[in-house]
Amino acid sequence: MSFELPELDRKATQKAVEAALEKYRIYKYLTYEREASTTSHIDDIGGGRNNIPGDQTGSIAVHNVSEQERIRKYCERIERSVKRLPKMERFLIEERYMSEEAEYLTDYNVYCFKFQPPVSERTYAKIRWKAFYKLALNLNIAVLAGEKDG
Repeated sequence: MSFELPELDRKATQKAVEAALEKYRIYKYLTYEREASTTSHIDDIGGGRNNIPGDQTGSIAVHNVSEQERIRKYCERIERSVKRLPKMERFLIEERYMSEEAEYLTDYNVYCFKFQPPVSERTYAKIRWKAFYKLALNLNIAVLAGEKDG
């Protein structure tokens, strides 16, 4: 009995993984809360709010809590997936894509200055692709070779 790993579309898979990691960074370092409006609503037709019962503050509180929970679960899922990677792949992903300064770091900066000892561009690309491959399969965002987008 043999098992074959799927062949992935490199560019599309890399875009998907980078998008997931960017979403992680945004969720991790920004807070999100919806606030209640403090101005009254004027109905052009009249009759108030059309007899729709509701508690604006309560529904916003529920939304904020559920949204925070969804964001927390997403971040934990990404972090768990990255923790499963081998040491060098994990280091690369954490330094290049998950740190607060990731927006301002380049691949060159990472493979020349973050890795100790520094690695070549080619070695860096191999390590990154292996990490992306594993993350894409683990996060279920892999794009198989031959699949068309839309």
